[in-house]
Amino acid sequence: MEASQSQASANAALNPHPNPNSNYTNNSNSILSSTPVWPTIDGPLGLSEEESLAYARRFYKFGYALLPFLWAVNCFYFWPVLRHSRSFPRLRPYVVLSAIGFSVFSVILSSWALTFAIGGEHLFGSTWDQLVMYNVADRLGLTGWS
Repeated sequence: MEASQSQASANAALNPHPNPNSNYTNNSNSILSSTPVWPTIDGPLGLSEEESLAYARRFYKFGYALLPFLWAVNCFYFWPVLRHSRSFPRLRPYVVLSAIGFSVFSVILSSWALTFAIGGEHLFGSTWDQLVMYNVADRLGLTGWS
């Protein structure tokens, strides 16, 4: 008994604020935990939920206007919405669709770049001279100085 009391006093000296409920388990994966979840990576300094909805919707729509990197910005800025699947149900579709759109855009851009970088003249044959941009000045006659 004395040994357990001396151990408790030693633990109290090491930890001045012990947890009174030792059976409490912290479930950090739960969205219902006591930690607040914010829609933006800025936390409490970021936007409110209504402002976040407006920004996420704008980023998503402007991504279709040949600015797909806004989809990446949308995914980065609203990362907590992507991370917590049950949080912000009105905001989540715009962020998830932005992630899908940016992924599709990245695959298309990468395959296009790799096709030209790896395949080149061997892949396209005689059409290669019409596809490449480095000989535009030659084709338009802009290189001849007379």
